[in-house]
Amino acid sequence: MKTGLTTQAPALAQAAPIVALLDTPEGGLPSEALPFARARAFAEPLLAGQPLDTGEDALAHADGVAAILAGIGAAPTMQAASYLVYAGEYLHKPEEIVAKAFGESYASLVLHTRRLVQIQRAAREARVEDERRGEQTERVRKMLLAFSRDLRVVLLRLASRLQTLRYFAASKRPCPASLAQETQQVFAPLANRLGIWQIKWELEDLSFRFSQPEAYREIARALDETRVLREQGIEATRAALQADLQAHGLQAQVQGRPKHLYSIYKKMQGKSLQLERVFDLRALRVVVPTVADCYAVLSRLHEQFTPVAGEFDDYIARPKPNGYQSLHTVVQGADGRAMEVQIRTQAMHEHAEHGVAAHWAYKEAGARGYAGVSAAGEFEDQVAQARKAVLRQLLAWERDFVEGHKDDAPAEAGGGQALFDDRIYVFTPQATIIELSAGATPVDFAYAVHTDLGHRCRGAKVDGAMVQLNTPLQSGQTVEITAAKEGGPSLDWLNPELGYLQSQRSRAKVRAWFNALAQAQTAARGREAVEKLLQREGKTAVKLEDLAARLGFKSAEALFEVVGKDEYSLRNIEQLLRPPAPEPDNDELLAQRRTKPTRSGPRGGVLVVGVDSLLTNLARCCRPAPPDAIGGYVTRGKGVAIHRLDCSNFRQMAQQAGERVIEVEWGGAAAAGSGAKGPALYPVDVVVESNDRQGLLRDVLEVFAKEKMNVIAVNTQSVKSARSDTAWMNFTVEVADSGRLSQVLRSVAQVSGVRGARRK
Repeated sequence: MKTGLTTQAPALAQAAPIVALLDTPEGGLPSEALPFARARAFAEPLLAGQPLDTGEDALAHADGVAAILAGIGAAPTMQAASYLVYAGEYLHKPEEIVAKAFGESYASLVLHTRRLVQIQRAAREARVEDERRGEQTERVRKMLLAFSRDLRVVLLRLASRLQTLRYFAASKRPCPASLAQETQQVFAPLANRLGIWQIKWELEDLSFRFSQPEAYREIARALDETRVLREQGIEATRAALQADLQAHGLQAQVQGRPKHLYSIYKKMQGKSLQLERVFDLRALRVVVPTVADCYAVLSRLHEQFTPVAGEFDDYIARPKPNGYQSLHTVVQGADGRAMEVQIRTQAMHEHAEHGVAAHWAYKEAGARGYAGVSAAGEFEDQVAQARKAVLRQLLAWERDFVEGHKDDAPAEAGGGQALFDDRIYVFTPQATIIELSAGATPVDFAYAVHTDLGHRCRGAKVDGAMVQLNTPLQSGQTVEITAAKEGGPSLDWLNPELGYLQSQRSRAKVRAWFNALAQAQTAARGREAVEKLLQREGKTAVKLEDLAARLGFKSAEALFEVVGKDEYSLRNIEQLLRPPAPEPDNDELLAQRRTKPTRSGPRGGVLVVGVDSLLTNLARCCRPAPPDAIGGYVTRGKGVAIHRLDCSNFRQMAQQAGERVIEVEWGGAAAAGSGAKGPALYPVDVVVESNDRQGLLRDVLEVFAKEKMNVIAVNTQSVKSARSDTAWMNFTVEVADSGRLSQVLRSVAQVSGVRGARRK
């Protein structure tokens, strides 16, 4: 079909008298032929002389499509549709005109088929610049699935594609590579799934001819060299088998089978065979009245000829998923060469040749029927079951693409229909296909395209018409979103009664946006509180990231969030920022006595090198414990503060007042204990980071209890984010030896959800 409708004006002038003529019955025509004759008379003045984008005359193309449909058994009403679909390109408001002249069913068919062709063409053109190989196949496959509820659309597209390839072959014009590839990867497999073998074989051979011309010519040339002898041998065998079966009381039609070059090529490639080893170069088909006759013919065939081992398939007992049934066997002919034989009933043959097309005649007729055949009652039920089987085949075909392997297991009855009803396929204005759950709305569509587009969605057009944002979408519709430059979603979208969102994925994105907004507002309050505190303390030069790290947070934002939630006291920041209180001079400290460690609160166990009886205190900022490397700092009024050498506060004070730093070491009491009361215990701070969950604190405390380590203080805080919830736990535990603490922390790190455990 042509992309532009440049000939609409004269076409309308021609169409007006035709529409009037349609009310006049054609004399002498059978009733079943009326739709076909009327449709062609309607389309002829519109299509004659109009070239399609392939160069083919539009009327000739429509005639070819109708002939292909007739060849596979489609009814005249179905053949009539081929003319109306192409005539619609040259009409203003074609659906209205076709509905008035031929009925709503034809109008719907024209609408969907034209839309599919237009979008398919746009998608093929878009591929030239920005699509990777293989994406086009997936795109076209989804298009066909989107319109599969009206199976007439699918059949029309198959017939149209075959006619296009026939045109390129007959005119000897080069066929676009994308068209041949699309045919081989999408349309031929679709015809196979629907069991329409006539179309399937020809699509494969023609696409093979255009996509791999050298390989095609090589096989065709090799076959042509032996054609006369091979056909003579097949005809002699056919006649002999026909006479033998009749002599044994079997009513059978024995036919020679046509050669399909692509099938021969695939067998040669897949099995690494030479041409003479491909069995179906010599092939016969036997058609009999009943299933019992099939097995009788097989028995007689194996008596008369020698069967080839491993080359027998019973598709009658085990039909293929698309309903195909036949017996396949390979025997050695009288000349000793292999020959393939298919045996089937007439009904099996009709289904194998025409597939689902055999059901169209009855499906189209409705309850009134035509040509003396009624579609009501039991047969209508059979047609409905056949349609479900077709949908199951389309579903299996889709699954083959997704999973990357062939799945021949038949689905349960009705399962394909149910699964198809679970999703829809709609299009962006750029012809990109978006897969959505059934009942999805324009807001769901916007989020499926891009999260940011969903947040900024403010309006929508469906097929060019403005709709409300909670309007359910249908397969095949084109959706265009109107978006604000900035902004976010509405809380109303989360109200299930209003119906704005049907997808759980879309709901999660809206919730995440509001959670992120609340988190940002909380963090802003926390930042403001921390910055005000720094101003009061005169510490505005302190880097916020460094401050958060010293307090045990992974980032400043994490600190701001817990402060904004009032889950973390600003007193902790004040204590970290304020310097030690004024203390007496060194001479005063020398007069103090050294204290001895006690079990519950050791303040000693530390010797100041070169000085006796000097008051010592363990610094709370780093909580030293034996055998940590330690240093002393002479304070004002509180004796010597004992720090770990890796303490950041100790290093800072040493840089500012190095003369106050004195050498210290652990005394014997610290290492050997304090007599009957047991070893001296020292408080140590531990930080545990974990995924937040119920029962986390209990599990960690159980580890400390199991290791016989006393916990004297606990402080926990939970930090929520869009990705995960994090729990920070600060424990103060008593240890006699900090070396053992590493072993305990390794046990804590094994608790479910814990990301890390370290000494503060």
